[in-house]
Amino acid sequence: MHPFRAAVEARDDAAIEALLADNVVFTSPVAFRPYPGKAITAAILRAVIRVFEDFHYVREIADVGGRDHALVFEATVDGKQVTGCDFLHFDADGRIDDFMVMVRPLSAAQALSVRMGEQFEQIKAEATAQLERAAGEA
Repeated sequence: MHPFRAAVEARDDAAIEALLADNVVFTSPVAFRPYPGKAITAAILRAVIRVFEDFHYVREIADVGGRDHALVFEATVDGKQVTGCDFLHFDADGRIDDFMVMVRPLSAAQALSVRMGEQFEQIKAEATAQLERAAGEA
């Protein structure tokens, strides 16, 4: 089992964040623009954990070189069954530097969009606080 999958299935926020590169780019299935940076990506992933119910991975696909992984998942959002895939690319240090999510069907993607929209103020606040802590430590 891939360490990212293990961290997500354990709902281990710290382990998930530790696997993200500082320059990670997150591409959401429900947002027009990608989100660059570890702080916002980690905050989005924490929100996803809050929003998805019955989340579990059903398949793991990896390239021979180990730098690209696809993790197929199933979950529920507001009673809608979601099937999706996390497409992960790992940098030379083994951290995720590109993270793209796709989901289906459209009705589930729409429900996810609404629920994540409800989380967005908290996402921004968490990311801002993390950036401020990092700046204070520098």
